Amino acid sequence: MTTLKHFILLLSILIIGISCKDKAKETENTSDKEIAKKPNIVIIYLDDLGYGDLSSYGATQLQTPNIDALASGGIKFTNGYASSATCTPSRYALLTGMYPWRNKDAKILPGTAPLLINTAQQTLPKLLKKEGYQTAIIGKWHLGLGSGVVNWNERVSPGPNEVGFDESYILAATQDRVPTVYIENGHVVNLDKNDPIEVDYKTNFEGEPTAISNPELLTMKWHHGHNNSIVNGIPRIGYMKGGAAAKWTDTDMADHFLVRAQDYVKSHKDKPFFLYYAMQQPHVPRTPHPRFVGKSGMGPRGDVILEADWCIGEFMKTLKEEGILENTLVVFSSDNGPVLNDGYFDDSDTKVGDHDPKGGLRGGKYSLFEAGTRVPFITYWEGTIKPGVSDAIVCQMDLLSSLAALVGTEENSTDSKNLLDEFLGKSEKGRDHLIIEATSRTALRSGDWLMIPPYNAPAVNTQVNIELGNAKDYQLYNLKEDVGQQHNVAASNPEKLAELVKTFEALRGKGHDEILQLELK
Repeated sequence: MTTLKHFILLLSILIIGISCKDKAKETENTSDKEIAKKPNIVIIYLDDLGYGDLSSYGATQLQTPNIDALASGGIKFTNGYASSATCTPSRYALLTGMYPWRNKDAKILPGTAPLLINTAQQTLPKLLKKEGYQTAIIGKWHLGLGSGVVNWNERVSPGPNEVGFDESYILAATQDRVPTVYIENGHVVNLDKNDPIEVDYKTNFEGEPTAISNPELLTMKWHHGHNNSIVNGIPRIGYMKGGAAAKWTDTDMADHFLVRAQDYVKSHKDKPFFLYYAMQQPHVPRTPHPRFVGKSGMGPRGDVILEADWCIGEFMKTLKEEGILENTLVVFSSDNGPVLNDGYFDDSDTKVGDHDPKGGLRGGKYSLFEAGTRVPFITYWEGTIKPGVSDAIVCQMDLLSSLAALVGTEENSTDSKNLLDEFLGKSEKGRDHLIIEATSRTALRSGDWLMIPPYNAPAVNTQVNIELGNAKDYQLYNLKEDVGQQHNVAASNPEKLAELVKTFEALRGKGHDEILQLELK
């Protein structure tokens, strides 16, 4: 009898154990299936591309068929914004969902700047990684590396890998800044330990040629700001010594990043991935591959825009060939508006012809006027997004909360707004208000209106010939009636101005402008 009781007890335990194991396996399989259903997410981010630089946004002198295909097959936003009129702040907002003016260090960074993003704060790759995504960045970083003093000959950390990216293959800052090397997961690619890299942004290294000391070595002439170390015949910002084997070839950069992006897709297609493909075009120095030289008839700037368009076409082909195009959301945009001469004599301003990079807007890179932050903005998801044009006000900063909703979670701890319906073409409501920023100055976009507070600073950046949006009095523009911002109606609309000033101060903080005026002086 005792033996029978023991047998029944053991059998019961065995059945319960098998049942629990099956349930655990079922839960695990369900979790895997849920993750597998999630779409891949790709952000294609260009550098200094203007609102009018694409044929889908009205350009007639440049034809960009591959980007146009995204616009015609997805949602083309006419009121899509970068958070800022310069690169580092916009990239910060894109990845963190935070207004860059909340971080006093979110300005254009030198190549030796420490990591701008706090490793403890929320980021887009962190959020997606938590939801089962593989995450990678390929291309331009420009958000700082290390903790202040970087030894480029050891692993550089913290960096992209410490803020949510499983894999990173980047250039540290910009193409015109040293160090002119690729960095993979913190390690300089092809570094020869016997030829260590040294970088300094204040003092040159003894005996190293510069654009000032050895102009005969230049293949590209500098206009302003780019007169330090010479790499590949191009004068850069900052001084660099060593690392000869690791230095990139400028004319191969677009192809180099494209192949890395294609290879990433091919090797990670079996599970959901997030790829931040941060292209370098059309930022200076503009160095198109020889097969694109002269193709635009507008000099190197036009040529690299055509090169970028080709790269995007090749990348989209890869998504299709690998069978994942219909399960991939592609977001396309630019970090800020256009600039022609941004430090080199490259014919960008003399060969522009009838092309208007601003697309009828006023200002450009560095500016609080619309051309500084209103940029091409496209969402594409074949078979899911119904093609259309949207006038909703959306910002790159809003991708954090919106993509959180897409993958089944929430993110409410940042300035990001959940505009998933807008990005998928299901709504045209958009943001009610948006603070835009340009070199620490801020303004308010609210409905059809743009309000710029007074700034005691130059009205024009004469080096790049761009209006900055600064004036001693308040500026108010009705963008629905006057998108080119030719008529300041602040004096004739005192009630609307007062309303927007009150909203601006509630969002931005009262008194910030007095502090900024002191900084600008």
